[in-house]
Amino acid sequence: MRWSETLIPTLRNVPKDVEAVSHQLALRAGLISQLSSGVYSYLPLGFQVLRKIIRIIREEMNRAGACEVLLPSLHPAELWKKSGRYDSLGEDKIAFKNRSGHEFVLGPTHEEVMTDLVANSIKSFRDLPVTLYQIQTKFRDEARPRFGIIRTKEFIMKDAYSFDRDGQGLDQSYEKMREAYYRIFSRCGLTFQVVAADPGLMGGNMSQEFMVRCPYGEDRVAVSEGGYLASLDIAQRGDPRLKPPPPQSTKPEIFDTPNLRTIEEIGHTFHIPPSQMVKTLIYIADGQPIAALVTGDSEVNEGKLRRIAGVRDLRQANPDEILEATGAPVGFAGPVGLKIPSYADWDVMGLADFVTGANQKDRHLKNANAGRDFQPTAVGDIRYVKEGDLSPDGKGQLHLTTTMEIGHIFKLGTRYSVCMGAFFLDEKGERKPAIMGCYGIGVNRILAAAIEEHHDSKGIRWPAAIAPFDVELITVNENDDSIRRAASDFYEALSRTDIEVLYDDRDERAGVKFNDADLIGIPIQLIVGEKNLKQGKAEIKFRRTGQSELVDLGNVRTFLEGRVKGENS
Repeated sequence: MRWSETLIPTLRNVPKDVEAVSHQLALRAGLISQLSSGVYSYLPLGFQVLRKIIRIIREEMNRAGACEVLLPSLHPAELWKKSGRYDSLGEDKIAFKNRSGHEFVLGPTHEEVMTDLVANSIKSFRDLPVTLYQIQTKFRDEARPRFGIIRTKEFIMKDAYSFDRDGQGLDQSYEKMREAYYRIFSRCGLTFQVVAADPGLMGGNMSQEFMVRCPYGEDRVAVSEGGYLASLDIAQRGDPRLKPPPPQSTKPEIFDTPNLRTIEEIGHTFHIPPSQMVKTLIYIADGQPIAALVTGDSEVNEGKLRRIAGVRDLRQANPDEILEATGAPVGFAGPVGLKIPSYADWDVMGLADFVTGANQKDRHLKNANAGRDFQPTAVGDIRYVKEGDLSPDGKGQLHLTTTMEIGHIFKLGTRYSVCMGAFFLDEKGERKPAIMGCYGIGVNRILAAAIEEHHDSKGIRWPAAIAPFDVELITVNENDDSIRRAASDFYEALSRTDIEVLYDDRDERAGVKFNDADLIGIPIQLIVGEKNLKQGKAEIKFRRTGQSELVDLGNVRTFLEGRVKGENS
């Protein structure tokens, strides 16, 4: 490809509100162009990178025995209502009615559609196992799209779904996909971690996330010196076995807090640190109200609360439910005198004389103590972990790292097959639900993650396997006939090989070309200049190391073929 015949709008500067390095460099290198908030066009270089990533994904998915399909982006809303996820998607879903009044959802993911397809296609155990995948655009109306293509409203995703006869089959399919993911991300040049994760909205009983460290990611990972590694959503901590100091009071005291509902408001007005306050959050658990007690500087982890309470369905109570359960409006709940089950975090049991709600409007309690003034139904780890918490294995402290998810794999079980009717007849003629797994990769995020990991002050340094081109051919002076003829000869010769070449044939100063070459980050630069040409040489520079070699003109093609093959192997 000749630079003069393509679209590479490199920039010197980007808007001040562009924070992420990958966003800055993708704009400056002319990979993407923003159409609206969270919606981007991929320009020729960016699309080339996506094509390389997709090719790697496709090769490894096929190698793992998965079969590629292409499913619709328009989903009848009744499919999502059938699975029960229509409401849980909330405002993230993009839904509309067509001219006939039928409601559709623009596909944010494809569990329902894929399961419906298989439900109408499999009849017998002989039809299983099967793993199907697709690479397609998804749509979610993100409230806060951020960091360029890291979090967008429209994105490209590889999603795969396995269907097996039993749990043992699912284990085998899951392992095949896990191994395929290792190969995909390794070939894309990424340094990644695999962490245990919360299945969340997807459902199922097991999931793992493939994470890359990135200061602009929206996920956090907890790690310890002893090797503990888990997503913040499910990260556990060791029991600190806190012993509260002796209380300085004999009983709790009510004090007035007119219109002061939050930890911040109480703390600011009365100069009380959040760590010395206990907030009481009311939930509806399997249809009944319960209370969760955590210190004012902590947040309830609903997954942990669900487990300690032994319930399946959990949601925060609405204002009317809070009033009925506590006798007070939102913001004044407390554990003393509360007549519903309460679950206290370990930290609460380590406090003495703390402040909490009084279950009366505009009033709080001071000098409250667990054990003396109230007895929790159960005590345990119900909050999100924090920096410095004791590791659950007892080997050191937990440290939190900001990460970006690039892949996620789930053991779904029968979460979708039962409600979507994906049944088969086993050897005995009995009707059984297919056992499912789900496996997703954010294709756009691989591009962003590669830039985040592989860049320097000059620009991008692409891993060879996903670079838009293998070699950039640069003329120091395009107006010099001898230089132009030599560069054209190289371009024609290399184009007849498997080497992908971008020829910068612009009539620009050498400095502009070199700066742009470092910015767009193609791994190998072939530089043709007057001085070296007279000596029968061409300069070959490697973007990653900055090192250069002079090569005889007659050996350039052979030299580059060897280096490109080595870089891509």
